[in-house]
Amino acid sequence: MTKPEQGSNQMWGGRFAAGPDAIMEAINASIGFDKRLARQDIEGSRAHAAMLAAQGIVDAKDAETIREGLLTVLSEIEEGRFTFSTALEDIHMNVEARLKDLIGAPAGRLHTARSRNDQVATDFRLWVREQCDAAMAGLRALQHALLAQAEAGADWVMPGFTHLQTAQPVTWGHHMMAYVEMFGRDHDRFRDARARMNESPLGAAALAGTSFPIDRHMTAEALGFDRPAANSLDAVSDRDFALEFLSTATICAMHLSRMAEELVIWSSAQFRFVVLSDRFSTGSSIMPQKKNPDAAELIRAKIGRILGANVALLTVMKGLPLAYSKDMQEDKEQVFDAADNLMLALAAMEGMVRDMSANRPALEAAAASGFSTATDLADWLVRELNLPFRDAHHVTGTLVGRAEAKGCDLPDLSLAEMQEVHDGITEDVFTVLGVQNSVASRTSYGGTAPANVREQVARWQEALA
Repeated sequence: MTKPEQGSNQMWGGRFAAGPDAIMEAINASIGFDKRLARQDIEGSRAHAAMLAAQGIVDAKDAETIREGLLTVLSEIEEGRFTFSTALEDIHMNVEARLKDLIGAPAGRLHTARSRNDQVATDFRLWVREQCDAAMAGLRALQHALLAQAEAGADWVMPGFTHLQTAQPVTWGHHMMAYVEMFGRDHDRFRDARARMNESPLGAAALAGTSFPIDRHMTAEALGFDRPAANSLDAVSDRDFALEFLSTATICAMHLSRMAEELVIWSSAQFRFVVLSDRFSTGSSIMPQKKNPDAAELIRAKIGRILGANVALLTVMKGLPLAYSKDMQEDKEQVFDAADNLMLALAAMEGMVRDMSANRPALEAAAASGFSTATDLADWLVRELNLPFRDAHHVTGTLVGRAEAKGCDLPDLSLAEMQEVHDGITEDVFTVLGVQNSVASRTSYGGTAPANVREQVARWQEALA
């Protein structure tokens, strides 16, 4: 039996060959994931150096040397020529150490009047702000794809469902426009979150600000922030921006999941409402006839990861006193993962919607089934015979029961059969029983009438232009 090395921890000896110092290094280092913040870190450092020079805190020549050296570091990272060191813990120290290798002593002046606390808060906020922009762009692309579907099928009838049971006829365009509205709200939530997070933590230093005569408005403007954060304690300890991004991403992922579920159902042999393109489907290893909606199913699953990230970060933050605690190093991995998966889901859904073909005959046949015009009949009884709605509801229910017993739909009942239930019914009733007549009559604002759909498509096309 091999004995553990002197100084090693026997409990973790199988995993760690060295002692507690290696364990501490492993738990403490974040470079494995926060290297994604390299560009934001260097952007913030360049703005900080320029401000230090403008304020006379650092010699202008040294500041310019620092700024040029940082560009060299960035090019090395982007070209894959940079060696990241776990011993240097994080992206900030990795960049600064390499800068010192390149330019020598002036590199040591870069960290004047700042801390890693405000530095990471700035880097992370810049990164999340970019993800809001990316999500908004992805949502707009998806909305354009939905608008194209809605415009093409503004007057195609299909069943509208409640409880996944046939309820009333609607139009394909109306159904597509429901998702345009839904994803429009998601877009606006990202926009609102972006506006709230657009304050700069840089210059808050460790937690109390600094005695150097810095100009935080200068660095805020250079980095595209609206203003510097007003309280240094809040600036370094706030992760609301990340939580709000995750919360908004969770709602968006839930909407994507709902649409994905419909695509899974609609593309099945039992529904045949849509045909998904080969680009977003897969086959079976054993059943040659299968065309599986795997992209939709994977989108449907993404909500689990994104919601999980939201819950994880809320749990990390819930018990932390002001200001910075090392727990907050656990804020990034779940945000990175959630953002990656949200953007992938948005792109996949946009592709599926653009490529899919609606099966108009199947939609129309399904729209006419399940007594979908029963409400139209009840409305006609109220409007034409002046029946109270509850009485009209009872008459209609009785007629539905008779049609069901005969194995036919409401329009297939004869006028005589209808008059046996209520003698006031006239031949005019058949004008409301067809699905085309039904959808055409729903002209109230927000209704499914083809004319309404076309108006809403035009409104959104103008808004998105």
